[in-house]
This record gives sequence, structure tokens and C-alpha cells, in this order.
Amino acid sequence: MRQEAEKRLQSLKGWSLRDNSIERNFKFRDFRQAVEFVNKVAEVAESENHHPDILLWSWNNVKITLTTHSAGGLSEKDFAVAEKIDRVPLP
Repeated sequence: MRQEAEKRLQSLKGWSLRDNSIERNFKFRDFRQAVEFVNKVAEVAESENHHPDILLWSWNNVKITLTTHSAGGLSEKDFAVAEKIDRVPLP
């Protein structure tokens, strides 16, 4: 599965493999933009019924982590949601 995950990551900008998850960090100009982005990611997550871990830290940084808990690791859904998050317009 790791080789498959690494291959899939090649098509995702800025995402990295961490244990049984993929993650990406985003940096914004200010707190308001970071929160706007988090809210847009939440909309994607709800529409896909697949919810990432979202960490807003140091006032303008957001870390998104995707994994499928019921599968005990990565699934196709994680990569599909990552692709949709990449299409979220940045504030």
C-alpha cells in the first residue's frame, strides 16, 4: 500500500505521507484567511462525508490530515478528498 500511496501523492501538490495518513500544511496571510479556508474545507468534508483532522496553529497555519479510521489507514477516499481540498480557492 505504501508504494501505491507514494504513487498517488505524485499527483497531489504539497501532500506528504505520514504513517497511515496524508497531510498538507497551508500558510495564510492572517488568522481570518486561515479560518475562511478551514470553513471551506469543512464544506468539502461534509459533502464527501469524509472528515479530516484540521489543525489551526500559530494563528495563520492550517494542517490537514486525512486517513480512513474504519480502514485502519489510507483509502481511495482520502486521495479523492485531498484532490477536492486542493481545488478550494485560497483566500
